[in-house]
Amino acid sequence: MTIDTKLLEDKIGELLDIFYSKRTVALDDLKLINTLKRKNPYLYKAVGVADASEIVEEILRAHVSSSDETLFGNEFFEPLAKWVAQQAFPVATHTVNTSDGEGVDITITTSRSVMPIAVKSGVNVFNADSKKKQGENFAALNKRLLKLALHFDPVVGYCYGRKQQSARSKVNFKELAGQAFWELITNESDFYLRIVQMMGEKPINHRPEFQESFDRAKNRFAKEFLIDFSGDDGAINWAKLLEFNSGAARPKSPKPKKSQKSQASLPI
Repeated sequence: MTIDTKLLEDKIGELLDIFYSKRTVALDDLKLINTLKRKNPYLYKAVGVADASEIVEEILRAHVSSSDETLFGNEFFEPLAKWVAQQAFPVATHTVNTSDGEGVDITITTSRSVMPIAVKSGVNVFNADSKKKQGENFAALNKRLLKLALHFDPVVGYCYGRKQQSARSKVNFKELAGQAFWELITNESDFYLRIVQMMGEKPINHRPEFQESFDRAKNRFAKEFLIDFSGDDGAINWAKLLEFNSGAARPKSPKPKKSQKSQASLPI
């Protein structure tokens, strides 16, 4: 059955608010020192980054892009998939459970079959080891459910993108992405389009608040970077930055410098 538009709009609005809140908190809590440890100073030098303001902008935008992908998957896609599956299937013929075991987010059971589903954000989430682990999780669940004598039909669903599963694939589960995945759990061929339609004006309304948070972080980072990794002329001290990022000695967080007021109060 088609999911009620008002219910869907309210749910998507609720999940977007959670995503926006955690997005802003993550940026406000971000520490320059921790971020610099994970970045590639050689790349910044190679592409011509020349001053503190520029490198801070690059660092923050890279962080936001990476962090947003993870947050959106965890706080929007996964809970939305669980919710719509529970809404879409008639309770008289289907039982929909969530989190039925390791590596399983949704389980749809009928009198003839059980379909465990692992919800993933995009199609590039797996490496060889994690894909193997996903198959092992499904196999373990199948073993536990053998006594039910139901057809076992495991699925990995990717919330966006396309996935053409090879006929020679050796994994023990189906892979569906984008439109095909959302149709599987809602029985609506256009549900993947309804998601973006139901977002309405919320994303636009959120932008000013997030931009304020981004600007605060940028100003905070630029100030710290100038103190710890720049010369008197404001140019980046690449040697100091590389010693902190890549030196053999374990990096120590730069100590905050005492203000002139504090220094003046010291006994002579």
